[in-house]
Amino acid sequence: MKTGFFFDELCFWHSTGLYAGTLPIGGWVQPSSGSGHAESPETKRRLKNLMDISGLTSQLEIFGACTLTKADLLRVHPQHYLEHFKKVSDNGGGLLGIEASIGPGSFEIAQISAGLASLAVEKVYTGELQNAYSLSRPPGHHCLPDQSMGFCFLANIPIAIERAKAQLGLKKVAVIDWDVHHGNGTQHIYYQRNDVLTISIHQDKCFPAGYSGDQDHGENAGQGFNINIPLYPGCGHDSYIYAFEQIVMPALEQFEPEMIIVASGYDANALDPLARLLLHSDSFRKITELTKKAAEDLCHGKLVMVHEGGYSEAYVPFCGLAAIEALSGISTPVQDKLIDFIQLQQPDQNFINFQNQRIDQLRESFGL
Repeated sequence: MKTGFFFDELCFWHSTGLYAGTLPIGGWVQPSSGSGHAESPETKRRLKNLMDISGLTSQLEIFGACTLTKADLLRVHPQHYLEHFKKVSDNGGGLLGIEASIGPGSFEIAQISAGLASLAVEKVYTGELQNAYSLSRPPGHHCLPDQSMGFCFLANIPIAIERAKAQLGLKKVAVIDWDVHHGNGTQHIYYQRNDVLTISIHQDKCFPAGYSGDQDHGENAGQGFNINIPLYPGCGHDSYIYAFEQIVMPALEQFEPEMIIVASGYDANALDPLARLLLHSDSFRKITELTKKAAEDLCHGKLVMVHEGGYSEAYVPFCGLAAIEALSGISTPVQDKLIDFIQLQQPDQNFINFQNQRIDQLRESFGL
């Protein structure tokens, strides 16, 4: 069985409006001469283009999106939110939240984005594919049921999970969120449930602003099924992998999921303008390899990766390509010539020891 790649050109056509970075232009903010909004389609488009010219795309099974029904959306989002989202979209766009701007047609494009993730989960769970990557845009992991947030308008992964639960009988799912920002939307949706293990490894207090989350383990039936791993800015490759091996892997083994889904952001890379964790492409290759091994050991290799954030147009493609190479087991001739430069920025051993002590404390608090 091959690795599936789920993609739709329209996802690149979602418009985020007139911005410079994350600031709306006007007043004291000069219009941008570049692509404008931080959540640019270029990071995703350049990843797809790099896959194409490297020969990787042609070796994968290519799919579009399934058509989501109203019932698929209503399992996660209330009617009034969907109606408001569609109204703003139909009227040419605007703000759905403080950081969540949309353009004309964004409602339909967001459904495609969620549909890509949903079909990827379906194809992998039913055994048609071994594993899959969904190049979803707009992203979804910050979206609350009734509130857009952080460039996210529909909760792509929860929509996919709840569809598979309702239609296919999926039961236990583990969601690993390695976007550099906390996966607050996914956490909120599953915070009181024990059938979905949510793990977020993120930069401490980055976004949502000031949030760490290390004390938030879930409530009621969900107690113990939510794990947050906040890492200090400047964490670097070694401590990130240490956290993954010491907390994420044993948590997966303890939970024994039927499927693993990754919220795969690349904004923990060293060139990202919105965070400072100092990872490089081989970091994402390594954590994909670890996750793939866990899936093979625990759930017959059933693994789906869904694209989230990452805002360095030049460097995200190398990180994403490394992850998809690891997922598929296919090598390409592409070389990342920035790894040596990023390795020179890595923290010294004293900081690594300091960070790892905190990771050990977190592991003990989670009972792992």
